[in-house]
Amino acid sequence: MFNYKNLVEGTSPYVIAEIGANHNGDMALAKQMIDAALACGADAAKFQSWTASSLICREEYQANQSYDDDPKKHFGSLEQMVEKYYLRTDQHHELKQYCDEIGIDFCSTPFAPGEVDLLCDMNAPFIKVASMDINHWPLLRYIATKKKPVILSTGMAEMSEIDQAVRLLENEGINEIAILHCISIYPPKNEDIHLKNMETLKQAFGYPVGLSDHSIGSAIPLASVALGGCIIEKHFTTNKDLEGWDHRISADPAEMTEICHGSKAIAEAMGNHRRTVSQAEKDKIQKFRRSIVLKRAMKAGEVITAEDLDFKRPATAIAPDKMDFVVGRRLNTALDADALVHWRHLD
Repeated sequence: MFNYKNLVEGTSPYVIAEIGANHNGDMALAKQMIDAALACGADAAKFQSWTASSLICREEYQANQSYDDDPKKHFGSLEQMVEKYYLRTDQHHELKQYCDEIGIDFCSTPFAPGEVDLLCDMNAPFIKVASMDINHWPLLRYIATKKKPVILSTGMAEMSEIDQAVRLLENEGINEIAILHCISIYPPKNEDIHLKNMETLKQAFGYPVGLSDHSIGSAIPLASVALGGCIIEKHFTTNKDLEGWDHRISADPAEMTEICHGSKAIAEAMGNHRRTVSQAEKDKIQKFRRSIVLKRAMKAGEVITAEDLDFKRPATAIAPDKMDFVVGRRLNTALDADALVHWRHLD
């Protein structure tokens, strides 16, 4: 479950399965996707909260009456698709209840104040701000009135715009902020992703950082964890061949499972900057390291030279780095070739 303190501590990445509108307006499909996200190991199933009138103006609808690029991605007019795909109020409550019942966080991105109210009334754990709204100051100010943690995506934004959005939220009393590096291309080219921007955002603002990812596959989000990412938001579908806007650029269950399990393993393995040798590793020393042995059989009283010595496993006798304390000493007992040399053998 979402806990902002866990983001700050970076103990385990919080993985958001971004279902968005991939439910295609079908609540049975939406629940199948929630089930699949949970089975993959995701921490949250995320949707988008907009209506036919809250996001797109009439002029834009009129300009997008038909599409001829991809019949599986588009059907009819933009207005017809929006009408089919947007989540109704009762559907929000239905999906929230379902998420609560099976044990996965329900969250969503609002695009208007009424949708912010809806999510807060449902006790959403945080408010996600879409990249497109980083300069929508009226919406940011309204979100801030709810005093909930804010996750801010940064696609298309210059550093100055990110800074203005963060400072606005801070000035409105929000101090639990997470910033997601994002490239608003579907999908982006690898050379355009610039994951090192995550370190820049962390240094600039001091808040937890993560990745809102639109790449294909699992490599990029997994790499983000090694750069300190504590949130991964990844589009998710049960079938990339379904009709709809984002299925083809979404992770399928196999990829999401790899992201969920791999990201947590990477975070655990990152450790800290202090050189640490575990007890389990120390226990390997005697088996893996070497000791001083004789190259030839030697009699008691002979003086050991460097040419008489070799170095072989196990490390149960004198270590190679003590060679200077062995050369020039006399043996007090006869030893065979390849025998381990112990301190007790030396005068």
